[in-house]
Amino acid sequence: MGQKVVLFSDLSGKIVEDGELVKIVVTQHPALLDGPVEIEAAPSELSAIDDKGIEVVSFEVHTPGEPPRTVVLPLAEFDKLATDDPMDVVLKAAKKSYAKPARAKATGEPKINYGSLEHAGKPHRGKVNDTEKQIIRDHLDQVNARLAAEDLRLIDLSDPEIVARYGLEELAAERAGAAQPAPATVAAQDETAALVNEE
Repeated sequence: MGQKVVLFSDLSGKIVEDGELVKIVVTQHPALLDGPVEIEAAPSELSAIDDKGIEVVSFEVHTPGEPPRTVVLPLAEFDKLATDDPMDVVLKAAKKSYAKPARAKATGEPKINYGSLEHAGKPHRGKVNDTEKQIIRDHLDQVNARLAAEDLRLIDLSDPEIVARYGLEELAAERAGAAQPAPATVAAQDETAALVNEE
């Protein structure tokens, strides 16, 4: 005896006759409490979205002393915020942000983003991602100054384990090479030492 699978649309609750559903991942909606969700619908139910869809910009506003808030604006409204140069010029000239939206842990505390200049290099059990490695390579002295101020272990380029963890082999070699005197300087030092010994 055969079996027939009946598919229903999450949007309309109707049976989808052609047996094909489209997956929709809702990433932002006021009703979402725990991050993105997936729903399914019949392709025909989504036929009008291209006509009704608008281009939007999603951004975070970081006000001192307040938690960041996410704002979504129509693209045209966002572009109007730039009054000196066009918005595309402003964005091309802007510095790269390593900040990622904080996600809540099961405890309700925000997750620490080690891929940010504020937390990169702090000891943690998780895997070191490429963003954290890049920040440490580009800002090692700044990261070490922050770690020292927080009384945490420093990123020591003479420690092979730390060098391997953060992918700092090239930087360690560069700094080790810069710390050693050039061959001509070594020869001059040897010559001076020989003269002193002869006296």
